[in-house]
Amino acid sequence: MPDPTETPEPAEDATAVDPRDAAAVGAAEEAALAALAAAPDLDALTAVVRAHTGERSPLSLANRAIGSLPGPEKAAAGKSVGQARRRVSAAAAERREALEAERDAAVLVTEAQDLTQPTARLPRGARHPLSGLVDRVEDFFTGLGWDVLEGPEVEAGWFNFDALNFGPDHPARQMQDTFFVEPAEAGLVLRTHTSPVQARALLDHGAPLYVAVPGRVFRTDELDATHTPVFTQVEGLAVDEHLTMAHLRGTLDALAVALLGEGTTTRLRPAFFPFTEPSAELDVRCPQCEGTGRTAPGSAAAVGAATAAEDASSTRTDEVPCRTCGATGWIEWGGCGMVNPHVLRAAGVDPERFSGFAFGMGIERTLMFRNLVGDMRDMVEGDVRFSRQLGGDL
Repeated sequence: MPDPTETPEPAEDATAVDPRDAAAVGAAEEAALAALAAAPDLDALTAVVRAHTGERSPLSLANRAIGSLPGPEKAAAGKSVGQARRRVSAAAAERREALEAERDAAVLVTEAQDLTQPTARLPRGARHPLSGLVDRVEDFFTGLGWDVLEGPEVEAGWFNFDALNFGPDHPARQMQDTFFVEPAEAGLVLRTHTSPVQARALLDHGAPLYVAVPGRVFRTDELDATHTPVFTQVEGLAVDEHLTMAHLRGTLDALAVALLGEGTTTRLRPAFFPFTEPSAELDVRCPQCEGTGRTAPGSAAAVGAATAAEDASSTRTDEVPCRTCGATGWIEWGGCGMVNPHVLRAAGVDPERFSGFAFGMGIERTLMFRNLVGDMRDMVEGDVRFSRQLGGDL
């Protein structure tokens, strides 16, 4: 057992410090503090901390040597070395905090991004103009105080036909017009119009009732420049006491101005629909030729070259027949009329007390003559350039 009065052997490590030598301990502390203060970055600080607080550092070796000191000297040496080590550790933490703040500030400068600069990413998409037009229709009717409703696209045949006064032998019920859902005995079809929601709304809410119903409909048409088997309609229905054709005409004129602009002129032509009586076709004065039926060559509505007879005529003008309206000066927009009493009775509404009007038009057709779109296939091909051209940028 070693004699406690004997002086301990000096450590073999060249950096060892005698824990009893306050000056040496102070010098080691000052050297550590100076090195910490001089560390230029976090990597250098890590190396300095390892050199001055690690297991082979002068203060750590001095702390280890305290265990072999005599009792009277151990307390004083422990206090001196412990205080030095705590000051070095506190200085290291403070220096690390300062260097991390400097690094973060530098990152904000060196990695700053100018969000106004254009990028090399792919172009943004665009919202389809049909969606925007449906929103305009909904906003219009909401502004009138009407409700906007939806209905199922797979519809019961009773709602699609029978409730709307389509007889069992009506041509619209045949396979060439309607998509029937198998099995046939299920009595389900892909709705051919949004009118079934008329019957559903009357059954659910009764009268008085003011509703607009936008939605997709399906018919067995071939896709070409003017037809598509899937298209969008908006249905309007008003049922109340004392409603007349004058209310219908005023509503349609207001809708035409909202969708097509001020100065839009409409007319009603007698027609027949099973679910309205009397019925009418709603026409809009052609916006391209302004109702004249003729337009300048090269315009969006021009037929192209004049006919051979016009070429040979000495009275030939510079105008050609308007393609948008077929040279009639008017464009068919939709159907309308007063709700047939049979439809009201089928929905449990007393036709002796209530009357109503209904109308429907295609959104694709509206877009065609609103923006002079010449081919309906452009609306379904998904080309983002078509949407951007009509102002659908996201």
